[in-house]
Amino acid sequence: MKTITIKAVKLYGNGFMTQPFAFGGEDGMEKFDAAQRYRSSLQNFVIDTGDEVILVDTGMPDGIPDAVPDEKTMIYMGTRIADYIDALASAGYKPEQVSKILVTHKHADHTGMLKSFPNAKIYVNEEETDAKEFQGIANIVPVKFTDGNYYNFPESQKIADGVYYIKAKGHTKGNSIVIVESGELFYMLHGDITYTDEALYANKLSVVFEDAEAARETLDRIREFIGNHPTVYLSTHTPLGYENLEDLKVVDLANPPATVPVGELTYKTSTGKYICGICGYVYDPEKGDPEHGIPAGTAFEDLPDDWKCPRCRQGKENFNKA
Repeated sequence: MKTITIKAVKLYGNGFMTQPFAFGGEDGMEKFDAAQRYRSSLQNFVIDTGDEVILVDTGMPDGIPDAVPDEKTMIYMGTRIADYIDALASAGYKPEQVSKILVTHKHADHTGMLKSFPNAKIYVNEEETDAKEFQGIANIVPVKFTDGNYYNFPESQKIADGVYYIKAKGHTKGNSIVIVESGELFYMLHGDITYTDEALYANKLSVVFEDAEAARETLDRIREFIGNHPTVYLSTHTPLGYENLEDLKVVDLANPPATVPVGELTYKTSTGKYICGICGYVYDPEKGDPEHGIPAGTAFEDLPDDWKCPRCRQGKENFNKA
């Protein structure tokens, strides 16, 4: 294999998620320990092939307020380290160097800064190009996955030598992963197949998916691939994502790593807004959600119990104070 450089674009840190959130997608949240917390963060990745610079996802939109966690918070990405373009610069790259962007899925914490790259081709699973996050962006390339199977994954698209975009639906209907072959290793870059690596080792789905059956099939394929190939697992929502990259740590499913305790949290004052812990949508009481019958001036606490996030359709329980 040729040598390809991968770097992390670090955006948020010092967050947490609970075990029921990360593990409870199939067995039910009540089966897991709400007091058990895992570290959380937000980072995306850059693939430098030597010939071109390729991004995998583009973080939260600039200007989104930080969440304010409390005892009911299920996932908290932490505090902002840097806006996306500044974080990309810290990794050593400028926007004009980027030729391609591979989107794992539509949620705003993965697509927030796509419009900052008007000259890059933005690859999106064709099943997801109708999402709001991609509207008004002219440089979207719908991917049809015409290159057949990639090992045990039945649908793939070769993006560059050693870089493969692979259909992996379940978390969303158009969810995808990226696998990079470099040296003797395989690097698996994913959005939210699992939120923490502990769930990968425990073979557990999170509570966030659009298609539970497809999400299970995808996780089974990923574990099968990892069992047969030396794989570095690069996650988006845990510091293990960049720690695995820095240490070139290959997944050994029979030997889970020890869980690192969550650090001391940094708390901020609430603004009165609420932010979705899944996709980053901000509910502003001054604006309401008129598209779904919620008039301006409606406090978050007064939203109907069955109100869902307008972007990812998850429930109120996934929102945190902002």
